[in-house]
Amino acid sequence: MVMRTEVAIVGAGPAGLLLAHLLDRAGIESVVVETRSQEYVASRIRAGILEQSSVDVLTAAGLGDRLRAEGHEHRGVYLQWPGGRHHLDFVDLTGRSVWVYGQTEVQKDLVRAHGGPVVYEVTDTALHDLTTDHPYVTYTDRDGVGRRLDAAVIAGCDGSFGPSRAAVPQSARQVYERTYPYSWLGVLADVAPSTDELIYAWHPDGFALHSMRSPTVSRLYLQVPNGTDPQTWPDERVWSELAKRLGHGQDGWTLTPGPITEKSVLPMRSLVQTPMRHGRLFLAGDAAHIVPPTGAKGLNLAIADVARLAPALTALLRGNGSARAERYSDDALARVWRCTHFSWWMTTMLHATSDPFDAQLQLSQLRWVTSSRAGATGLAENYAGLPL
Repeated sequence: MVMRTEVAIVGAGPAGLLLAHLLDRAGIESVVVETRSQEYVASRIRAGILEQSSVDVLTAAGLGDRLRAEGHEHRGVYLQWPGGRHHLDFVDLTGRSVWVYGQTEVQKDLVRAHGGPVVYEVTDTALHDLTTDHPYVTYTDRDGVGRRLDAAVIAGCDGSFGPSRAAVPQSARQVYERTYPYSWLGVLADVAPSTDELIYAWHPDGFALHSMRSPTVSRLYLQVPNGTDPQTWPDERVWSELAKRLGHGQDGWTLTPGPITEKSVLPMRSLVQTPMRHGRLFLAGDAAHIVPPTGAKGLNLAIADVARLAPALTALLRGNGSARAERYSDDALARVWRCTHFSWWMTTMLHATSDPFDAQLQLSQLRWVTSSRAGATGLAENYAGLPL
């Protein structure tokens, strides 16, 4: 069974649905296909920080009302090591802030706003004829019926393990990758945050992060070895280690424990696939790049990609020239590499290794960042997000 649309979008996460929404506002038809169920995609616990540029994009797209009503604007973050905690005020340094607003909430807003066709629970998704003017996607729907979706353009927004990234021939792509020798044990807890803004803590026993999802839900992370089984970390051990690394009792500060509702291990890696375009296939978000979460860039990079891609495809499909589409990969990759470097820099500055030389370098860098306005401004510019 054959369908036709202008843009076939593979992946119904934030990148795919935001692209569909922006194209719809520009009068461009699209169909989104997604392997997972709508409920699964909506419930994935992922990023929780939106940089200023992402907030601006979502607001301009008519998606900012609930964000500003229910999200929480943060002026900065805390950097900490044993014996010291220092606040970096992004607004004071750069005039830009960040917002705590989870990816699950962004997804809810996109589902409500986008009224176009989204096909969930498909299998056997494959991309064809990408270097022609008539690419198409084939898949099997949840009823077992084979489908073909013809399009003028295909947008791959289906993550690093989806079919879009793999559809680019090896001879036409270059992959740059770094796997880090540690992971994050992440927990979601039904307890009010013990801090007003995020705490990034260096500790000789390993990195820790105190984040949050709402006034009643905390999100916390611990550096653990690769291959760690979450079941080897009972709740009591998690809270004890968090208290030690985050400085419970330091200057009167206390970490309040609570019921843990989710526990998972997140491997840390960086990956960039270039170029982000192959013929009539355009990659966006995790389909083209992965960054460790230390710099809070994953979701924000996906939004930045889509903010560039939507007007480029609109110009291409409405006969207003192909220049923006031809520049898309180069323009997007400039920001991707900047954010990849920042994420690597934050990761290597904050995660403990077994080398005491590394530890002294990390502490020296932390002291410089928190004592030099130039150093603090560099971190703030990258964390709050460079303008698009």
